Amino acid sequence: MLERMAEAAVARFAPAIGWLAGRGAGGIVERVAQHEAELRALSDAELRLRGRALRETLYRCRARDPKAIAEAFAVIREASDRVLGMRHFDVQLIGGDILLGGMVAEMDTGEGKTLTATLAAATAALAGVPTHVVTVNDYLARRDADLMRPLYEFLGLRVGVVTQEMAPEQKMAAYACDIAYCTNKTLAFDYLRDRLALGRRSGDLRRKFETLAAPATQGRDLLLRGLHFAIVDEADSILIDEARTPLILSRELPSTSEQEDFVRALEIAERMSEGRDFLLRLDERRVELTAAGRALLAEFAQPLGSRWRMTAQREEWAVQAITAMRLFHRDEHYIVRGGKVEIVDEHTGRVMADRFWSDGLHQMIEVKEGCAISGVRATIARMTYQRFFRRYQRLAGMTGTAAEVAGELWSVYRLAVARVPSNKPSRRELLRDRIVATESEKWRAIVETIAEHHRRGAPVLLGARSVASSRRASESLAAADLAHVVLNAAQDAAEAEIVAAAGRRGRITVATNMAGRGTDIKLDDDVSELGGLHVIMSELHDARRVDRQLAGRCARQGQPGRFQSILSLEDGLTDTNVLPFERYLMYVMIRAGWSWPARFALRAAQRRAERLHAHMRRELLDRDETLDHALAFTGKAE
Repeated sequence: MLERMAEAAVARFAPAIGWLAGRGAGGIVERVAQHEAELRALSDAELRLRGRALRETLYRCRARDPKAIAEAFAVIREASDRVLGMRHFDVQLIGGDILLGGMVAEMDTGEGKTLTATLAAATAALAGVPTHVVTVNDYLARRDADLMRPLYEFLGLRVGVVTQEMAPEQKMAAYACDIAYCTNKTLAFDYLRDRLALGRRSGDLRRKFETLAAPATQGRDLLLRGLHFAIVDEADSILIDEARTPLILSRELPSTSEQEDFVRALEIAERMSEGRDFLLRLDERRVELTAAGRALLAEFAQPLGSRWRMTAQREEWAVQAITAMRLFHRDEHYIVRGGKVEIVDEHTGRVMADRFWSDGLHQMIEVKEGCAISGVRATIARMTYQRFFRRYQRLAGMTGTAAEVAGELWSVYRLAVARVPSNKPSRRELLRDRIVATESEKWRAIVETIAEHHRRGAPVLLGARSVASSRRASESLAAADLAHVVLNAAQDAAEAEIVAAAGRRGRITVATNMAGRGTDIKLDDDVSELGGLHVIMSELHDARRVDRQLAGRCARQGQPGRFQSILSLEDGLTDTNVLPFERYLMYVMIRAGWSWPARFALRAAQRRAERLHAHMRRELLDRDETLDHALAFTGKAE
């Protein structure tokens, strides 16, 4: 208890720690400038030799000596200018120094995080530290690696890309490179597979004995060669948002007769009443059976098979059936494509390929949607992102939105957040929130606003919270004869092209959560004269950071742009975070022309959701650590 209180007290000072660290990182610019004239006079061959000569110096200090780091940054900057035609800005040097120092660099959207990462990644790799650059999807991993490969190869470094569909031999070769680009999910699951392969051989002393006994075969069955240094792109999305869900490695069980049981469970769930037989914990997305519900379930189970007479089994099936029916909704939590149920990542709006809900929930949803039922899956290994990323010897991250979770990043990962100044002053115009009473009024107001900007040729990006919301927006725009394009989980293959074109004159784009899209929106030449890209948020997200990510899509690199929220009292955030009497009072006040109380209440509901999710992440980590300690006695942890 005292330890937890001490952690909370220290976390309060985390923003100050990051601010001081950011101020200290500014000195890198002056130190790098001292080498510029000398390096510009070198030929390409001489610059290559200079970079490779740094290896021994950096190796001795493990990339921690400020003078050696400054020289390395200067060489990388000069090489990038010659090879890629991109010269690091001074603010990117600051960002690179923050990353190499093991912190989170908060950089505005469009400030060039991909190029910034090369400073820390190449410097660490030159020092002999195997480096992982972690991003949110395979497309971005391949794109960033291919884009920066000429720079790394100029410096004599090998770069690999790890994607989900690769064979184990291909993954092993990619991880063996000096720098490996990969996704958080692929990396974490490969680590779990390695832990399974090691089994009881995972102890450090045992591994050392095996190395002495058979050095030639040591490690050949492992994909990774350790967790040394990771640079996490979209750090808040990966380290915070996705940390609410445990990483579960599973295998499909042999076919059984459970399909009939799933169908029966759904039929029984339809006959059970909320409030009397079960309670819905919407904020925790959890179902709780009441005493009356358990008695009714026992009654329903009497004429069924022997498995239904087992109390724990029938109650588990009933809970999963109610969860599938009441808490998981099509086009919000999953989509149906090609006759299969595919999970949608709530934080990015992307389909999570080859991912399954466990404990029969996925099969319940398949039966509910009339899809072919897949095999029930059994958990063989599990871990949380919190515990996984804390195992790196050095961890760093970069994102556009981390200030709101600076305390949690420090208390969980010991990561300070340092703000990197923008290369050019921001010209983003934040318009006042517009709040209406009902959802139909909201879509009418949104369509009118978009039509107004479309008439004068300004591009508009409309942010939607879910696939269902994006479809509702599309229907409303189509009814008004406004041509538009939609980017949601069902169109993820065309993502980069749609995002890049959102800044064209007169373009209307509807997109789900823009976190981690990783593609810049390029404005047509005459769009700046029209005020730049106009971004509309149609619904508050569960975290203010995600709202800021959407706002960051406009006015990048000193360009003009506007951001506006058009909200209603019937938005999804109010379902679980606003009490009925609060909603009624807000409705009355809006009808009376007083919108500021509703604005305050909606923001308060958002903060309530943030606190709840932080509590859920902490509980998940505590349970994971407790389970790991308990299993450690058996030698089967993880």
